[in-house]
Amino acid sequence: MIAKWDDRYAPEVIALWNQQAVKDGYKEMTEERFSGIFLRNAYFDADNTFVWLEDGRVRGFACGCTGDDLPLGDVAGYITCIVLADGAQAEERYAALLGALEGRFREKGKRQADVLFFNPMQLPWYIPDTPRHEHNNAPGVPVGSALHSFLLRQGYAERAIECAMYLPLDGFAVPDDIRAKEEKAASNGYRVEPFDASRHFGVGEMLDALGNPLWRKEIAQSAEDGVPVLIAHREGRAVGFAGPVIRQENGRGYFAGIGVHPEHEGHGLGTILFFRLCEAFRHIGTDYMSLYTGSGNPAIRIYERAGFATVKQFAVMRKELQK
Repeated sequence: MIAKWDDRYAPEVIALWNQQAVKDGYKEMTEERFSGIFLRNAYFDADNTFVWLEDGRVRGFACGCTGDDLPLGDVAGYITCIVLADGAQAEERYAALLGALEGRFREKGKRQADVLFFNPMQLPWYIPDTPRHEHNNAPGVPVGSALHSFLLRQGYAERAIECAMYLPLDGFAVPDDIRAKEEKAASNGYRVEPFDASRHFGVGEMLDALGNPLWRKEIAQSAEDGVPVLIAHREGRAVGFAGPVIRQENGRGYFAGIGVHPEHEGHGLGTILFFRLCEAFRHIGTDYMSLYTGSGNPAIRIYERAGFATVKQFAVMRKELQK
């Protein structure tokens, strides 16, 4: 049977996660981590969080979230996870938990259900064949997982395949051909360097032109707070960015993204920014970088050129909800 969330279920859900979800590469849950990702999250909704009970024991867990202020949040509910124990993974149990999530989305006035990287409940996962290096967020459903196959059978469409990419930074150096690209860009008045509020301006306008609300918030705040950010500029006016440049406690280089103002594309600035970003991370003692990008994104060639390899794939999925 399905039951709505009660905090007394937390220990059993954590045990379930550490038995089952880890098989898809997700990081183990502690009580503190589970509370931080789910229960203390600003978007946690007890009415959008469910357990499957058999003989009073938790055998399944499902969670979703909504928020009108989230990207697509005015029309979409986000599916965070559906996990079932070994021996309980029957189609009808998956369907019951999914139906409960979709029902809550409808109650909240949402017209679609999405599994995508905008979900504020970020699930860390281990990068395969590494010394437990991890990425901070799963951008979709692991391709080939039981949940991926189930959602396809339930009419969810693959909107994109996200390639998770990885690079150890030991020995990374900017190659000569990138330095030559920098010289050519410089001949057209462009420079790439750390943001300095006393010499650079126009970051907000540049971010507005890129149209990414997450970048607009995080990069602008980083620049204001003095967190390192690389920018491309022309005569001091920002025309692109990469960053922020933050080494996480686990040794990973955290950054929000890279962007170049549409009016200043075609000068190799994205490539230069990315290589200089990798260099900046190495200089602050970062062990590795990981990122994800769409399988059809031309930027994947830049990442591969820097030495990144695809280590896992995730499906971004959507279903239109019937009223």
